[in-house]
Amino acid sequence: MKNKIRSSRSAMKRFRVTGSGKLVAYGANHSHHLEKKSSRRKKRLNSLHVISKTDVKNILGVAPYLK
Repeated sequence: MKNKIRSSRSAMKRFRVTGSGKLVAYGANHSHHLEKKSSRRKKRLNSLHVISKTDVKNILGVAPYLK
């Protein structure tokens, strides 16, 4: 029996797969220094963002069983 590749636990927590198979993640810059950011900016940063196709290959390299 062959060994399986271990998925990066941090990558498994950061990304998730949508029903259509796209990878999504929360945006950065929303943990501190929030007083100086506008409400509109904070609301936009708090939403899920679709990961670009160029980055998907790298993410699936460290978390192969994400899909």
